[in-house]
Amino acid sequence: DPVLSDANKAFSTAMKNYGYDINPEEIVEMGIKVREEAGPAGTAMSHTEVRLEAIRREMEQKMLEKKLMECAKDWATEVESLTAPLKRSAEKWAKTAVSPSVVESIYSAWERERHHSAERHLYPDVIETIQKIKEEHPNVLIGAVTDGKANPMLMVFSLAPYFDFCMSWEDDAAGRTEFFKELGNVDGNADLQWIYNAAYEKYTQLAQNSKALKNTSDCQEEESFEEPVWIHVGDDLAYDVGGSASCGAKTILLDLDEEYGQTAKLRFRGVMPAWNTASKEELANRKAMNDAAEEMVDKRVSRMSMLPDAIDEILKGE
Repeated sequence: DPVLSDANKAFSTAMKNYGYDINPEEIVEMGIKVREEAGPAGTAMSHTEVRLEAIRREMEQKMLEKKLMECAKDWATEVESLTAPLKRSAEKWAKTAVSPSVVESIYSAWERERHHSAERHLYPDVIETIQKIKEEHPNVLIGAVTDGKANPMLMVFSLAPYFDFCMSWEDDAAGRTEFFKELGNVDGNADLQWIYNAAYEKYTQLAQNSKALKNTSDCQEEESFEEPVWIHVGDDLAYDVGGSASCGAKTILLDLDEEYGQTAKLRFRGVMPAWNTASKEELANRKAMNDAAEEMVDKRVSRMSMLPDAIDEILKGE
């Protein structure tokens, strides 16, 4: 994944700038540990929460190792021979030596580069496809729903002009917690409606504002609009298709050709992304959700250029 690779390089550089030799793989391993130690609550932690905690812990560990080495040198002994009180004192010092602002800065460097790299590695036909959709449907509102911090509206040199809003799971801790609690205790029945209902409410607000502005600018009486059609496009069967369809959306699954390098469809064939911290139980339940969502796919496309036609077919009831 070139985007993840670029983000990880930025992360490593930021770490070195602050004097730490910590690689991204260590953060992933610590992230898994963070989730496990938190128990049921760990499953519901957002990607950002896990990464920030993992970064902080790794930095504290490096500071502790440094302090213990200094103490051992002062006492002319080995680290293993230091007394328990000395070690506890060093542990307390390490916790205060790591600044929250530094942790945030390092994480921000990773997240910022991920957005920049995503712009550099967009599928070549994405912009052309969205432009065509906008041209053919001038009243369309396009929004993004994400389970992390990826936000097309921050991609100012590419996608931002074409998107009207973005909804993130991380904006609703209560809804996310309830979903992951269900995901960890049932077989494929976790409810994703909370995030998609929130997205639809956001759309409704924007549509009403757009309608009011149009009527005001045209200096005419309020005109009637056809009932909107909600079409959700995504590459994840469980979350994109199953979640949106349960709220009434028509769905288009991006099951792209190999040349696109799409990773989503590989996740349940044993090829997990390097940043994954999900438990085996969570993955098994996600697999059950995937299977259940197969019958909810309205259209499936193998190339981005096929998306406008798939949308037209749905609008025509085909």
